[in-house]
Amino acid sequence: MSVFAMSVRALFAATIVPMLLVAGATAASLPSGTGAAPSASASASAPKKSPFRQQRESSKAQNYYVSRWGIQDLRVRSTNSGNLIRFSYRVVNADLAQALNDKHNTPALLSQRARVVLQVPVMEKVGPLRQSLPPEPGKEYWMVFSNKGNYVKPGDRVDVLIGSFHADGLMVE
Repeated sequence: MSVFAMSVRALFAATIVPMLLVAGATAASLPSGTGAAPSASASASAPKKSPFRQQRESSKAQNYYVSRWGIQDLRVRSTNSGNLIRFSYRVVNADLAQALNDKHNTPALLSQRARVVLQVPVMEKVGPLRQSLPPEPGKEYWMVFSNKGNYVKPGDRVDVLIGSFHADGLMVE
């Protein structure tokens, strides 16, 4: 063994080992419940946080939706029960937004995490739970997707497809 290797080992033993001993003694001296690790009851009651940052779509995406589809303020929200997911948007240009309210375009919501496709439920007497009137500028329109089994949760990223319209990576609020 060379002199250099022996001096590196001696330096390691002199600096790192005492720090590990001090850290272990400090953790052992703390009363239970005040250490770095949370107790089991505290972690069980705290809701899990999404790995995604809470952030609206970029200004480029907003400009794209306004110029190509005539809509803005895209939102995807879960109801309190979690059984329904509501997609809403505000119309800026009624001519461009016509495709989103077309009855012949079947809407779908794709969850990237759960790998499921949600559809708009159709009620017997009411029909599909979506608005299909001709769009008017300044009004907000919506459609509801069935989420039986609560596959899509708040914080998930989803894609909304309506005919040729495709909105990627919207966060469920």
